[in-house]
Amino acid sequence: MRELRLLTETPAPVRGRGRPTTVLQPHPEGPVILAADLRQEDWRHAVVTVDGQLHNLRRQAHRSRRPATVLAAVRQTVAQARTQYGDRLRAVSLAIAGTIHDRHLAQATTLGWGPVDLSTISIDTSLPLLVGNDATLAGVAEARTGAATTASTALHLIVEVGIGGTLTVDGSPVTGAHGAAGEYGHLPLGDRRLHCPCGARGCWDLDVDGRALARHLGEPAPADPRSYARHILDRAADDTRARRAVTAVAQALATGIAGLANMHDPNLITLGGLGPAIRHTARAAFASAYTDGLMAFHRAQPPPVVDAAHGDHGPLHGAAIIGLDHTISEPALADWAIANR
Repeated sequence: MRELRLLTETPAPVRGRGRPTTVLQPHPEGPVILAADLRQEDWRHAVVTVDGQLHNLRRQAHRSRRPATVLAAVRQTVAQARTQYGDRLRAVSLAIAGTIHDRHLAQATTLGWGPVDLSTISIDTSLPLLVGNDATLAGVAEARTGAATTASTALHLIVEVGIGGTLTVDGSPVTGAHGAAGEYGHLPLGDRRLHCPCGARGCWDLDVDGRALARHLGEPAPADPRSYARHILDRAADDTRARRAVTAVAQALATGIAGLANMHDPNLITLGGLGPAIRHTARAAFASAYTDGLMAFHRAQPPPVVDAAHGDHGPLHGAAIIGLDHTISEPALADWAIANR
């Protein structure tokens, strides 16, 4: 590992008597990954070392939501990382709030994007580009290093603009035939009178986020549903109307989660994004709706619903994990060994 410049050893802190020991750390000249999380109003990126740690975490607001503008900003960051790290940069791993189909972006309704070619992000063909849905990757992070590490079958849900998630089995996501599984927000659990930007009617998405809160309050649809939802959640402690709106959304959220629990039979359910705040603001309503929606045999020992450990950074940690999976695969390590002879 030392010879391959993957790991290095440093003296461990002295903690009393006994033989001095060492600590394994990423080699200062070892491989790194650029992980990024592309969301509705901004995107974040970090450099990841082989221990999975995020370094130089930065956030950038979109100057425009036009695909060309957003992807140009990402491409510039990739180019800067390539200049700084050279061949040490082994992959770019991207989490995106959109539907992934056959490893391509088919649709990103929260960004208003249809099919978009993401390949232009890579500055050269030798730098692999790995792409995954943000909610799916957040679920991978919870299963591998977060709140679901003890669950063989875990359901992860993340509320941002709409709701998405994934079912993980032994730490791996169930992605479906073409990689598009986990689009739970587009189950027809909502109001059939409402049209979703995805093209369907009555999507659950529309009942569980800032757009639903605005409807319950009789206010216009917000341009930024995520920030709007946070504002309403902050108001709910002292504002009766805001609290009622959050309660209605919490009930819709819990009812859908119960349905998914009936469908998937998970050991554990993790909730990320705005989900924990919605749940905790209307705890009693959430608990009642969740219990009411469960099949009778689940009620004796319902799957626990817990807050995600990685919080807002779940998709970024998930992107880091799939980037590391690629980087430490046998073919990738063989390429690294050849490059470091």
